[in-house]
Amino acid sequence: MSGPAFLARTKSRRAQPAPVTLDDDATLHAMGYPRKLTRRFRAFDNFAISFTIINIISGIFSSFGFGMGAGGPRILVFGWIGVSVMVLFVGAAMGEIASAYPTSGALYFSAGKLAKRHHGAWSWYTGWLNFVGQVGGTAATNYAAATFIQAFVALQWPSYHPRPAHTVAITAVILLAQALINTYTVQLIAVVNRISVWWLLIGMVVIVAALTFIPAHHQPASFATHFVNNTGFTYGLYGGMLGLLVTSWTFTGFDGSFHMSEETVKATVNAPKGIMRAIACSALAGLILMLALVYAIRDYAQEAGASAPPVQILIDALGTGTARLLLLIVIGAMLFCGLANMTSNTRQIFAFSRDGAMPGSRWWHSVSPRTRTPVKAVWLAAACPMVLVLPGLWSHTAFTAVVSVNVVGLFLAYGVPIFLRLRLDTFEPGPWNLGRYGKPVARVAVTWIVISNVLFMLPQASPITATSFNYAPIALGVVLLIATVWWFASARARFQGPVSYGRPDEVAAMDLI
Repeated sequence: MSGPAFLARTKSRRAQPAPVTLDDDATLHAMGYPRKLTRRFRAFDNFAISFTIINIISGIFSSFGFGMGAGGPRILVFGWIGVSVMVLFVGAAMGEIASAYPTSGALYFSAGKLAKRHHGAWSWYTGWLNFVGQVGGTAATNYAAATFIQAFVALQWPSYHPRPAHTVAITAVILLAQALINTYTVQLIAVVNRISVWWLLIGMVVIVAALTFIPAHHQPASFATHFVNNTGFTYGLYGGMLGLLVTSWTFTGFDGSFHMSEETVKATVNAPKGIMRAIACSALAGLILMLALVYAIRDYAQEAGASAPPVQILIDALGTGTARLLLLIVIGAMLFCGLANMTSNTRQIFAFSRDGAMPGSRWWHSVSPRTRTPVKAVWLAAACPMVLVLPGLWSHTAFTAVVSVNVVGLFLAYGVPIFLRLRLDTFEPGPWNLGRYGKPVARVAVTWIVISNVLFMLPQASPITATSFNYAPIALGVVLLIATVWWFASARARFQGPVSYGRPDEVAAMDLI
């Protein structure tokens, strides 16, 4: 049975839901937290944030060139299908946990609750992996947006020559704008995310239509099976496995729906549905966009060797004028993606600080009485990516090394609570659950997370030099080393995992009205 069909069947044959209330505030109070944020996110809004962060346009256009050399069309197309199915398993396993623990703390909170022992340690490491991964994602996405903005400017004014300082400066302006938007009400964020969904879907249709109907020449149908290995490694299988990273890189950030639980109406149902819908819609729409780009390729070697291969494909297939207009769609998608990334990161910072796990926790989890948003956490979520971007002033390799922990950190954070759920026989599911299929789905999810993380840490080009070296293992090692030293030096004495502010009736009295 295929993955999507299997997951659809689990939904229809799901066991009778546990007697869990759909009263959002009562659910939050039962977990020991008062309501501090405003619930303005509807089901579509919750879906929209994960769909925007996954962002098929941003993900595909950022990594398509790598896939052209690591497997070519065969891996770009069929790898997309295979990895999408695996990510559906991860999303389903995460959704089941989100239904049981609908809090802004999301992954680190559920890790602390699902651990049989050492609750604080599991929660601590998961939280910091999630935090660093999200910060890296915001930095990488906005840096890519700055790069594409300069590509657009260079097409418009050929005399313009991009420089590293320009890229960093543009990234800083983008981060500033996104922080300002995030400081206002969550209702504004919801509206922006709704716009982003239509921007992505309509933009995808426009790009696909242009690539389908304008060019006089397309590759034959069999071109989808064409295999290319330009990684420098002898074994084609290894090169093809590396090509799976194109899809894995794109499908990150769907924990955003989980992090927005405390601002989502009927979160025990709408948060997991938001995760699954975002992954499924992105899988289908992304496959269509991937096929359009693959069949529009003209000169494979020349376009694969370009500084921005998908942009070169647009230019060769459609002409500079049309390519320039479509590039605006891509840039807009990246900006929306960075904004949603920052929103999700802000909620994780808010929750992690609420439990006392970050320096200056009392500062970062404060909420503006006017906007009901964690404004100080917003600016921390903007400042940290800026720090990661600064090495790009002198070395793109240094910047890549810093943000390379993005995907590895995120997927490890996804895997920890799913793994702990497998070990716990007393797991109490929420209203949205997989019934008897919960553990089998979780096993597949954990297996894929392990495989994909190994791929992300392997060498990706040969010969291996200072420029081509994959710094992800080093970056991850540094993060884990700092977290470990910090844990044993002081954190384990004061952080025991998610805290409870009292009995349900006590925390209810603390709610912000």
